[in-house]
Amino acid sequence: MATPSFIDVTHHLSPETLARKGNPLKGLIDLTIDNPHLISLAKGDPHHTLYPIRRIDYEVASTASEDPVGEWRTLGSAAPTQVLSTSQDDSTQRLLNAALQYGHGAGIDAARRTVSAINSAYHTAPHHVVTMTLGNADAITKCLRMLGGPGDHFLGDEFTFAAMTIAAEAHGVTWVPVQIDAGGLIPEELERILANWDPARGRRPHVLYTVPCGQNPTGSTLSLERRKQIYAIAQRYDIIIMEDDPYYFLQYGAPPSAGAPTKKTFSTSFLSMDVDGRVVRIDSFSKIMAPGMRLGWITSSPAFHTHLVKLIDLSTLHPHGFGQLLITQLLSPGGWGMGGFDRWVRSLCADYERRRDLLVRLLARDVVATGWATAEVPEAGMFVWVRVALERHPRFVRSTDVEAAARQPEGSLRAARTNTATLMEELFDACVRGGIVVSPASMFVLTTDTRYDDLPTPIEDRSYYIRTTFAGSEETMEAGVPILGRVLNEFFTATPAP
Repeated sequence: MATPSFIDVTHHLSPETLARKGNPLKGLIDLTIDNPHLISLAKGDPHHTLYPIRRIDYEVASTASEDPVGEWRTLGSAAPTQVLSTSQDDSTQRLLNAALQYGHGAGIDAARRTVSAINSAYHTAPHHVVTMTLGNADAITKCLRMLGGPGDHFLGDEFTFAAMTIAAEAHGVTWVPVQIDAGGLIPEELERILANWDPARGRRPHVLYTVPCGQNPTGSTLSLERRKQIYAIAQRYDIIIMEDDPYYFLQYGAPPSAGAPTKKTFSTSFLSMDVDGRVVRIDSFSKIMAPGMRLGWITSSPAFHTHLVKLIDLSTLHPHGFGQLLITQLLSPGGWGMGGFDRWVRSLCADYERRRDLLVRLLARDVVATGWATAEVPEAGMFVWVRVALERHPRFVRSTDVEAAARQPEGSLRAARTNTATLMEELFDACVRGGIVVSPASMFVLTTDTRYDDLPTPIEDRSYYIRTTFAGSEETMEAGVPILGRVLNEFFTATPAP
């Protein structure tokens, strides 16, 4: 198959990226890794015979059944397992030593082949390449550094996981929020921002960062139609799409589920649509294996891959060796294989779907029934986004436009017109006093330059949500949701302050 004509992406690279030189010592390491027949007197690696590790055994769940997660969870220590071994004394020695040595910035070749096989099974991206990472956060921050610099504007979901977007701000990037609804990012809003961009603000945004499946915190998932619209807009306005998809393998059907493994087809990714090389996709093993592994991968055009490896070579040096060793063996024919991996993630979907259905039922019984809140049912992820009906609170205040204008910071187009922020702070404090912790929407607001916030309703007045999770145990949900319902009732029916 011929290599496609990917677009030239060099104008999207940050000044830091363009100025970065390669690590000459890593060049020697890569040379000897790629040519094991060479006699090397160049490297300063400890010799493998001095590593105090002779053998590593991983005992992992068996995926022989159709519901391995259910089996693993219910049978406990009696659940069937298999052992994956590497040793200095057999044919796995080379893989073990590769995991213990200084390695290639892109990752161990065998691990890269493994995640490339995952990509081939679930996406259509034959000409993109993979770069192993130290998990999702490491991948995101490296991509942000690769693409963003002082004066740049990046587009993002208006509610998002702030720990990631804050990282870009330190590099001089200003965020431009794009409004979202129950279906995720709204394409028309994205187009409106780009079509009406004021050059006085600086360079038009050239990067969109979004979480398309089970978005954190809202739980929304983009439909195929919206994805197509967003990709077309990215082509028209020359946008790089950072597709952060840690919840891709946690997709569900509509409730109530029957408890069997979900048959829902995994969504078509932006990566599978990418004919230009403008998608940088970020995947992680944290949600489907274990977050402590700190292992994930970036899939991008070869041009971006080259610059990512340069950054890795001058920072974290290489991904987690033990994690790469585990994944390589786990998905090999002697481990789970790709068939076993697919059974695991689909069984995992079924388990989280069951937990989601439980939380939705509990919320309907104890929270929605109060009349003080509603809840969206997510198609993916780990979160249910609860909308609090603050406009019904006896102390809710909506200022007139004149009053709101008088309170605006100098130069701001919009200011909060309600006391939503104050009431939500009070509700959070009441929850803590009642014995429960939830995540208020204010924690996830994407910061921006308020001088250009031209939405009819400022986000501060729309931050009347709380994020709840079904990632915990059933006992946690069963104990916590009634408390939330009770706190809401007391919050809304308490005697108004004089």
